[in-house]
Amino acid sequence: MDLANIQQAMAREGIEAWVIYDFQSKNPIMRQFVQPKSMTTRRLFLVIPIQGEPQLLGSRVDHDVIDELPFLHNFYVSWQQMEAELARLLEGCQLVAMDYSPGGELPTVSRVDAGTVELIRKLGKTIVSAANVYQAGAAIWEAGTLEAHLEDCERVARIKDEAFAFIAEQLRYGKLVTEYDVQQFIAQQFEQQQLFTPDSPIVGVNAHSGDPHYFPSANHPAPIKKGDWILIDLWAKRPGYKYVMADMTWVAVAGSQPTVKQQQVFNTVAAARDRAIEFLQACVDQGRPVEGWQVDDEARKVITQAGYGDYFIHRTGHSLGPGDHAHGSGANIDNLETHDTRQLIPGIGFSIEPGIYLPEFGVRLEIDVYMSESGPLVTTPIQREIICLETVG
Repeated sequence: MDLANIQQAMAREGIEAWVIYDFQSKNPIMRQFVQPKSMTTRRLFLVIPIQGEPQLLGSRVDHDVIDELPFLHNFYVSWQQMEAELARLLEGCQLVAMDYSPGGELPTVSRVDAGTVELIRKLGKTIVSAANVYQAGAAIWEAGTLEAHLEDCERVARIKDEAFAFIAEQLRYGKLVTEYDVQQFIAQQFEQQQLFTPDSPIVGVNAHSGDPHYFPSANHPAPIKKGDWILIDLWAKRPGYKYVMADMTWVAVAGSQPTVKQQQVFNTVAAARDRAIEFLQACVDQGRPVEGWQVDDEARKVITQAGYGDYFIHRTGHSLGPGDHAHGSGANIDNLETHDTRQLIPGIGFSIEPGIYLPEFGVRLEIDVYMSESGPLVTTPIQREIICLETVG
């Protein structure tokens, strides 16, 4: 928890307190900030004021767990006492943030049930979404994280290059190579390089590359043959919660040149990716705040105008932040799956990964971006041309 960033974000929005609620470890936002040795069995609240220290309110039944947490804490026994303690902790506060999103617009923030929102409203409080406050407290990169991320991006990019070279070598000598073989090759390189990833990389050939979340399996490994289209999506980082995934997607053809259609689709996706970065930079240069949905619209417009809008079936990008998951806690580049109105503030990261997914093949070109004070900093290599494996040696 970055308390200073949280309270600054609260001040910007006029929020006087943030109430985080959890029951039986169902709210990951609470678990991110409060890490008890075991599950609490009753209702638990964390009240973060605009000034001062956060305070926990939990059941006396759970005192053995709560007593060991590094927070000021208060206990209740009855539900009447719980409500009275909440009223006391929120005394003088009118505008209160909760892990709620109007209309369930942002599922990553929409974690509190309607009844608990009603409970706080019954105390006379006005409830607003904690979306921007949560981003400020959980998604901004710590000092030193960017430098580590840049190094990790270089290491992951080298492994990506080695994976394509591995395919080229196997084909050159007439050896059988499958998607699964390449996936396992990458996983072995991650292990040797002591890089952490929670998931296996994606390696998709031909029609499989047209499925955004296709994962090869040992049970049904598809062979890679000369002339095939190949997509590799891989993500990893050095171990440690503060570090951020290096996440990238590149494409190649197992031949000397792509088809006309493959080149056309590649060029369209690359133009959408580049447009997103140009738009971000223009907003910063002009001093205009920019929200995640706006960048998605800019990238999607390029693909739609080229006639492939129906084949761009996911958001343009996801948050990249501290933690052990590929997707972070901050703003997504999204106006398709959700309408993400969170601002892309300095200190956060995200991917830009437009794609076109046709029945016969797909193209996704993923880069990582750190939002600096002066504009978007691309931290990964940018694929400008399709890799032709017959020329890789």
